[in-house]
Amino acid sequence: QLQLVESGGGLVQAGGSLRLSCAASGRTFSAYTMGWFRQAPKKEREFVAAISWGATSTDYADSVKGRFTISRDDAKRIVYLQMNSLKPEDTAVYYCAAVLGWTTVERGESYNYWGQGTQVTVSS
Repeated sequence: QLQLVESGGGLVQAGGSLRLSCAASGRTFSAYTMGWFRQAPKKEREFVAAISWGATSTDYADSVKGRFTISRDDAKRIVYLQMNSLKPEDTAVYYCAAVLGWTTVERGESYNYWGQGTQVTVSS
């Protein structure tokens, strides 16, 4: 089992920044691809970003490219999502997730472990 706990969400004005954290416990964190997803009210869950084990590969949704950065600290067992130039449409509950391997990382169904989510609200 891998337990994931997100933090760092909150209320921010448009144009502002937030950094989300996802702390992992349990199995070998460094072996997992880590992803961030989000779900806005009345919308489907969508992929945001992913980072492979060893941080050799990253992937971003087009909507966040150039604004969000995913990173990981395997020693601390934490994955981060730095979010800059936030827009009201970024408002959602953000979830981190983990999976072994690096295929179909943009599909939520690929992931085995999920956190409980953290709310991000961007005001206009």
